[in-house]
Parts: sequence; C-alpha cells; structure tokens
Amino acid sequence: MGDIRQPLYGEAALQVRDQLAAAALPEPVRDLLAAVLEALDLPYPATVGGNEAHDRLLNDRASHARIALRSVLDGCPLGPGWTANYLRERIAKHPVAGYVTADQARAALDQGKTWSEAVTLPAGEEQ
Repeated sequence: MGDIRQPLYGEAALQVRDQLAAAALPEPVRDLLAAVLEALDLPYPATVGGNEAHDRLLNDRASHARIALRSVLDGCPLGPGWTANYLRERIAKHPVAGYVTADQARAALDQGKTWSEAVTLPAGEEQ
C-alpha cells in the first residue's frame, strides 16, 4: 500500500509547526513569497457588481505571480529577490481600482453615508 498521510493534531502539529519555523526561509525567498501574497491578496468587493472588476484584476495579478514563480523555479539567474521586485513593479501597474472594496464601503457608512453613496465608485473610476 501507498503512504497514507494523516492530519496532525495536538502536540504533533505543534512540533511540526516549530520545526518549520526553525527552518527559516532565506530572505530573498521570503520576499518573493510576500510579493506573491501582495499580488493575490485583494480586498473583497462591497457588492456583487464589483466581482467582475475584482476577478479581472485578480486574474491579471495572478498571471504575473505565476510568471514570477515559474521564473524562479526554472532557475532565473537573477534570483528570487530580483524577481520579487520585478513582480511588485508589475502589480503596481494593476492597482486596486474599478470597484468599491468592502472596507471602503464600511468606512463610508461609518462617516454617515447611505449605502448607495458608500458603494458608488468615485467620479472618473470605471468598473
């Protein structure tokens, strides 16, 4: 039979977590992982109407993240640190725009705006 893996709980899980924490990642690799997270960790749209813009933006950013990861895994001579910086330059060209985020809507409501006002894009921004 093949290797059957069981989930770890309790003390065993804590030991594995501590072992992983002790095996710290090199800083350039950590920086690349942080850049990938920055690319993919988009704020949620406040309304269903913002899903299309959110998903389009996420797709664009995910493509850049995939290219960056593939480059490093294929042995990019410039290394993960350079690739992290390059990825950040690419995602800066795809800022969070085109939809109202849940946090923006919440802040607008806290300022006393109506729901309609809170979820309306500022003038000049398109979905």
